[in-house]
Amino acid sequence: MTRIVYYTASTINGYLADQHHSLDWLFAVEGEEGPDIAAFMDTMGVFVEGSSTYEWVLKHENLLAEPAKWRQFYGTKPTYVFTSRTLPVPEGADVRFVNGPVSAALEEIKEASGDLDVWVVGGGDLAGQFLDINALDELVITLAPATLDGGALLLPRTVGSDRIKLRSAAQHGPFAMLHYDVLPSGGGSSAAGSSAAGAGQ
Repeated sequence: MTRIVYYTASTINGYLADQHHSLDWLFAVEGEEGPDIAAFMDTMGVFVEGSSTYEWVLKHENLLAEPAKWRQFYGTKPTYVFTSRTLPVPEGADVRFVNGPVSAALEEIKEASGDLDVWVVGGGDLAGQFLDINALDELVITLAPATLDGGALLLPRTVGSDRIKLRSAAQHGPFAMLHYDVLPSGGGSSAAGSSAAGAGQ
C-alpha cells in the first residue's frame, strides 16, 4: 500500500527554513555522517512539494541553467508542485503543477507512485494539508544542531500524542533522526485540508 511520508530536516526549535525560505543554515552544519537519503529516495515513486521549496531548489542548484542535474536529484520520477503561480520547469524534468487542494490531487499522486511511496518534501503547511485529510502516514524528522529565530515551521498544526507515535530514534553524526507513525484522526477530513489553495512552502 502506498504510504505518504513527510521527511525533512529541521532545527531543534522547529523551523525548516529561515525568513527568506533559505536552507543555508542546514548546509552550515558540519559533519558528513547524515542519514542515507539515497536509500530513502529509492523507495519513493513521487515527490511532492510547495512552490517555495521548488523555487529554492531551482535557484540553489541552478537547475534552469543546468537541467541535467535534475535527474541527479529526482531521477525520472514525477514531482508534483502545489502552486497558484506559473513557474519555470528545467528541460526534461517531469514536473506537474497543482492549483487546488491536496484532496483533489491525492488519488492522482498515489496512482503516479505505483507500488512505491510518496515523499512530501516540504514545506510544513503542505504536509499539514495532507495531515488535515488523514493522508499523512509517516513523519521522519532529521533534527540538526541549530536554531532559527523565525521562518517556516516544521508543521504548523496542533496535533496531540494520540496521533503521533514514535517508531524509532537514532543518531547520524550531528543529526538526530526521529521516525513517527501518524495515526488518523477520528473526525475525518478537515475544512482546512479541503479548502487550502495548496501553495505550500
